[in-house]
Amino acid sequence: MAEENATPHSVKDDADLDSSPTKAADENVKFRDPLLSGFDHESDDDGMESLDLNASIKSDQTVSRSSSLIANFKLDEDADAETKDLFIVVDDPEKHTSTLESYITFRVQTKTNRSEFEGAELSVRRRYNDFLWLRQRLEETYCTHLVPPLPAKHSLKRLDRFSPEFLRVREGALQKFLTRLADHPVLSFDKNLFVFLTAKAWEFQAHKKQGSGIFSRVTDSLHNMGASYMMKNRPPEFVVMHEYIQTFGEKLGVMDRISQRILKESTEYLTELTEWAPCFMLWANSEDKLKSGLLAMSKNIEECCKELKDMIDSTEDDFAQPLKEYILYTESVKGVLRRRDAMQMEYDMIVEELAKKKEEREQIKTSDQTYSIGAFLGKDPEDVKESKREKLEQQLVDLTQQMDMLNDRLVVANADLKADMERWHINKQRDMKEIFLNMAERNIQYYERCLEKWENTVRDIHPRNENAEDGIIVSS
Repeated sequence: MAEENATPHSVKDDADLDSSPTKAADENVKFRDPLLSGFDHESDDDGMESLDLNASIKSDQTVSRSSSLIANFKLDEDADAETKDLFIVVDDPEKHTSTLESYITFRVQTKTNRSEFEGAELSVRRRYNDFLWLRQRLEETYCTHLVPPLPAKHSLKRLDRFSPEFLRVREGALQKFLTRLADHPVLSFDKNLFVFLTAKAWEFQAHKKQGSGIFSRVTDSLHNMGASYMMKNRPPEFVVMHEYIQTFGEKLGVMDRISQRILKESTEYLTELTEWAPCFMLWANSEDKLKSGLLAMSKNIEECCKELKDMIDSTEDDFAQPLKEYILYTESVKGVLRRRDAMQMEYDMIVEELAKKKEEREQIKTSDQTYSIGAFLGKDPEDVKESKREKLEQQLVDLTQQMDMLNDRLVVANADLKADMERWHINKQRDMKEIFLNMAERNIQYYERCLEKWENTVRDIHPRNENAEDGIIVSS
């Protein structure tokens, strides 16, 4: 009987519930990413190499290993590209000025062999608000799928949203957003994405006006938020998801604060270092016998400043920004989990209501309707009892149908969420490996280049001063 289904778990879910004490014991020993049991082979970290803090004597080997790993990532991406049928490129930011506002549009180019597209190559221009509309519509349509995040509309660090640096970062974030959508097996076939990629400007604006109002989105948001706090019997696998994403978000927040502090200190060091080169240049003008050495120092400091500036820019673009994106990603995951909880809460309420109606039906069989309101109005007590029984039977039929519908919806939602989380964990592991390996390689290259420049400067200074007529020697 459908009405006897207390929870919307599949056979696999029931097995997970039976073995939950064992799993809990294992999790106390060592935490594992949820939903990755099918991808764990012999290593819990999926092949990630351990970091050795005393690895100075193995730096060459470390660099070669990191380079080979990054090469493997690129090969994997090339292999995936062979099976993809939708490619999207965001580029060419352009400023537009009207009587009311100034704004930036980006060119969105699409290459595909899908039959629903008219032509293999398409090009449109879209502004940030258009991207925001697309994401909102995807969240409304696929409430239990994980929709990638968008960057914040305004930057707290760079107030000039028309600067080349800001536009470069914004372009990269929008590119990543559309690439993730194109790679998704469900979202990439959405009609709103199709309109976003193909519609002309006036057609697109007309389509945008057909969206749902902000009031419904606010109401749903409040309902979902309340569901997360009221949830009492969340399945263990989703409890693990909640705890994991909360911990992961906190760790990313700590890393983001550390990276921002490092960038701030590096920028301050660059400012101070930049002031050194003119000092040595001016000193050289008043010291003829030390002029060559002082000029070498000035030139070397200028070159080191350039290397440090490149290092700061690459750290901001390739480390700090990806971290911020994953912080936003954790908020997206939390939103999907809240919406799933709202569905389960709605299902649980129907189950409880159905149980109450069944209990009322049993009570009517043994109840005496002589003193009921209907009897006081002159109706036969048996007719009153029969009327109540028929009314309850109809309510039970309606509630049972509603429970079955909500149960099916929840099962589908659970499957969608687990599939997206499984895909997200795989991409997250790959991205995190690449982020940290690239950062390590950039730091190694930066210090190696600076060291080489200082060694060359020492060689330039020492022989010249050693042969000076007055015997002045600058020790190396």
